[in-house]
Amino acid sequence: MKQLARELQVNLGERSYPIRIGRDLGNDISGFITALTKEGRQGAVLIDDHFLNSQPEFSQQIISGIPHLIIPSGEGSKSVEQLTRGWNFLTASKIDRSGFLIAVGGGVVGDLAGFVAASYLRGVSFYQVPTTLLSMVDSSVGGKTGINLEAGKNLIGSFHQPDCVWADLDLLNSLPAREFSAGMAEVVKYGMLADRGLFEQLLDSSVALCPSSPALPELIHRCCSIKAKIVQADEREMSGLQGGRALLNLGHTFGHAIEKVAGYGTYLHGEAVAIGLVCAFRLSQFLGKCTKHSESDILNLLTSYNLPCLLKEPVKLADLNLAMYADKKVKRGVLRFVVMEEIGDAYCIEGVQSDLVDRVWTSVGAIA
Repeated sequence: MKQLARELQVNLGERSYPIRIGRDLGNDISGFITALTKEGRQGAVLIDDHFLNSQPEFSQQIISGIPHLIIPSGEGSKSVEQLTRGWNFLTASKIDRSGFLIAVGGGVVGDLAGFVAASYLRGVSFYQVPTTLLSMVDSSVGGKTGINLEAGKNLIGSFHQPDCVWADLDLLNSLPAREFSAGMAEVVKYGMLADRGLFEQLLDSSVALCPSSPALPELIHRCCSIKAKIVQADEREMSGLQGGRALLNLGHTFGHAIEKVAGYGTYLHGEAVAIGLVCAFRLSQFLGKCTKHSESDILNLLTSYNLPCLLKEPVKLADLNLAMYADKKVKRGVLRFVVMEEIGDAYCIEGVQSDLVDRVWTSVGAIA
């Protein structure tokens, strides 16, 4: 078997699994599928339609010989309608409790397929083949699955860990530049919340990363290692104000509100998170924190990847605040934020004064 560039383990007892990071992994994945089917296990695939068209050779390696369901690209597919399609597809494919489901796509397909697998027959095995940078460094790892409701993002879902994650960096070669940049927002997030050295490495780099960058495998490994460590300590986000898994939502309370109010699809998830990171940094500074880095560091780094730091169009402050209260991090009617003591040192906080939050929103282009 070909040597993999990087591998690490998410240690969760009987739910432990490997993350394999490398290039040209198609034969490895198809060989693994063949081995499962030889054991008499029936498999199926949910695959993103844009990826299927842009990477037909790799896609055929994965879907050849087993049923597959094509999922429309975009945040709109994290829906009750696509969830029902997935359940009916597994039923038609005669998937039983020994069967398995493979997600081939970005975060949308991964989240959707994971929830299909978690809820079908009360849970079947599933495997992640992330095809975007964002899903490689973030959404494919950790077992959060789910769909959106009109009221907010990821409000329906469950924790269901994958059995393996394959991150094949060659799949990024056909990824649109805008999508790659969106993934870099999550990379920047990891530096801001837990790895100051990573943040400063990105800041000091004279050349922006791209899919062919030699440094990319190590960077993905570094982000996944941070997430694995956090998930291992707090798999189901129960640590409360101690932080734990909730820290991974740095910038996301703001970002999810932006996505909802602007309309899903107006911003890529990573673009909304980029603005959310600016908001989180400013909120931290309004609270007297984050004094060792200037705001220009954040703005310059995000703009170097063509990520937005301001809202594209003005949206109403009241609508954004209302959307935040549909966030999963609301507990007993109180909204929690992830802020930073300094870059690389994040924590959760409750009871932030509403006027500070309004100042943050106004600073990125919200209007009264």
